[in-house]
Amino acid sequence: MKRTILAIAIISMTLGFASCKKETNGIILQAHDDNRMMDSMHVMMDRMEAMTMTMDPEVDFSEMMIMHHEGALNMSQALVSAGKNDSLRRFAQKVIADQTSEIAVLKSILASLTVDNMDMDFMQEQMDNMEKTNKQSDVQIITGDIDNDYATLMVLHHQAAIQDASAYLHHGNNNQLKTIANNIITAQNKEIIELSNWLKANMR
Repeated sequence: MKRTILAIAIISMTLGFASCKKETNGIILQAHDDNRMMDSMHVMMDRMEAMTMTMDPEVDFSEMMIMHHEGALNMSQALVSAGKNDSLRRFAQKVIADQTSEIAVLKSILASLTVDNMDMDFMQEQMDNMEKTNKQSDVQIITGDIDNDYATLMVLHHQAAIQDASAYLHHGNNNQLKTIANNIITAQNKEIIELSNWLKANMR
C-alpha cells in the first residue's frame, strides 16, 4: 500500500513539473522557456551580452541600442500579428514605427564613429544594467496571454533602455546620441505609464 501511494505521489510530481502552465492564486503561469515574448527578450539579451565591448561610449551605446530596439521590434511585430487588444496593437505599431526610424539614425551615426574614447566606467555601468535586467526578467509573471505578456515585458524592456540611455548621458560626448538618449528617456517613461495603466485595466 505504501509503495502504491509513493508511486502515485511521484507520478503526480512528475506531471506537475512537466506541465507548461501552473495555477497560482487563480493566475495561470507559463514557463518562461515556453513563452514567445520572453524568448524575444532572451534573444535580445543574449545578443547584447555576446557583443564585443569597445569601451567607447559612443560606439557601444549605438550598437547596444540598435540591438535593444530590434528586440522591441520582434516583440511588437509578434503582438501586432497575434495580439487581441486593439489599443495595445496600436501601441505596438507605434513602437515599430518609432524604433525602426531610430535604428536607421543610430546605424548612420555608428557608421561615422571610430573607437577613440575608452571609458571603463561606462562599460561597467552597461554590464550592471544588463545583469539587473536579466535578474528582473527571471521573476516576471508570464501567463501565456500575448497581450499581457507583451505589456509586462515591454515595461521591463523600456526600463532597461532608460538605464542604458542614462548611462550614456553620464559618459558620452556625441550631441546626436545625447539627443537620442534624452528622447528615449522621455518617450519610454511615458510609454511605461501607458503600459502600466493598460495592465491595471486589462491584466487577467
